[in-house]
Amino acid sequence: MVVKQLSVFLENTPGRLFAVTSALAEKGVEIKALMLADTADFGVLRLIVDDPEKTLKILQEKGFTVKITDVIAVEIHDTFKEMQRILELLSKKDINIEYMYAFMGGAPGKALIIFRVDNLKAASEYLKEEGIIV
Repeated sequence: MVVKQLSVFLENTPGRLFAVTSALAEKGVEIKALMLADTADFGVLRLIVDDPEKTLKILQEKGFTVKITDVIAVEIHDTFKEMQRILELLSKKDINIEYMYAFMGGAPGKALIIFRVDNLKAASEYLKEEGIIV
């Protein structure tokens, strides 16, 4: 399914990640998945949360630079072979993966992969046609 992801731009300094998570914890926001990437000067925290609009407002009020992006969430069996199948399917359709990250799913033996791709609609429809839980 297409889900809303928040990207939070953070200075690469001690305590910035804690400042984000503390602000969200204070307001009862549930973080479902996160990924942090860094450069020398700043980091990008990507979050999947239970209420993206509420989270956007909270973080903006705290002075963070935040944007919402649509991404695809795919549920797979927790195996490398399953992930490889998704990558092959997207490759065959010439869909570019800008980035991805994975986390353990709610069900035993399942994992969820978050994809940011260049054509969300085509990727989502194609994966569904191929029997992938999107």
